[in-house]
Amino acid sequence: MPFGAHEAMEVHEILTEKINMINHFHMYAAQAKDPQLKEMIHRHLQEEIKSYDTVVSYTHDYQNFAPVSANTNMGSVQPNQIQYGLDNPSMVAPEVNSTFNDFEIASALLICHKNGAANGVKATLEIADPNLRQVLLNGAVNCVNQAYEVFLFMNQQGQYQIPTMKDHTAKTYLHSFQPVSESLKAQYVVNPGQPQGIDQAMMGSIMGNAPMNQTMNQQMNQPLHVSRSGQNMMPMGQMGGTPTSVAIQHGQNPMYGQNPMQGQMLGNQTNMQQGSQHYNH
Repeated sequence: MPFGAHEAMEVHEILTEKINMINHFHMYAAQAKDPQLKEMIHRHLQEEIKSYDTVVSYTHDYQNFAPVSANTNMGSVQPNQIQYGLDNPSMVAPEVNSTFNDFEIASALLICHKNGAANGVKATLEIADPNLRQVLLNGAVNCVNQAYEVFLFMNQQGQYQIPTMKDHTAKTYLHSFQPVSESLKAQYVVNPGQPQGIDQAMMGSIMGNAPMNQTMNQQMNQPLHVSRSGQNMMPMGQMGGTPTSVAIQHGQNPMYGQNPMQGQMLGNQTNMQQGSQHYNH
């Protein structure tokens, strides 16, 4: 059963972008000098390769569907670890050199991941096939996390400085928004016995059954699996707290390197069942 016109065109663009990222990341890894930056590039490059192969595999036979979670865990980052304010920022201008320095490489990584996140979300909105949609959505979320990891590295190095405004100005600007009134919220309370949609059930699982970051990663790994024929619809993992059959066997979650800001950056790469394709961006 072929994909729709929008699906085919959007996936073509995503795969072309992934090829470009793989080629560029390979070049950046060879030129990077900072060990932490080089390790991060190698890790992200591995995920780009898995991502590309998984999309190609599923679009070839509609069967091999095994997206995996990101290899970064942003849950360990605390707000007070971010460095705010400008401190003699370096002057920059376009340059034409045969090699890139670490700042140029980190900047290129960040831009690649930001574009990957934006383009992945845009493509997801045009996808009808539920499995293909989940693959591209996972890729967009992983790009968001990987972009943030690059930002943390650059922020620690003083390469990505964050301009600020006076606290009074920021508070005055944002505190003009007030909470929704209790009377308005009371009009839209979901009754305990009322059936909930999939998204509501997922949110209930996030709020009541597991820590936010852990549950969101589980959601990424446990989408609804729907056959191309439409005859076999089977939930994978837990949906809204209801246990169902799990088609993916999870392995250990190794730790990946150090948190660029403080302590350790926990990895969250999942080992899939042997022989299955991996996907993470």
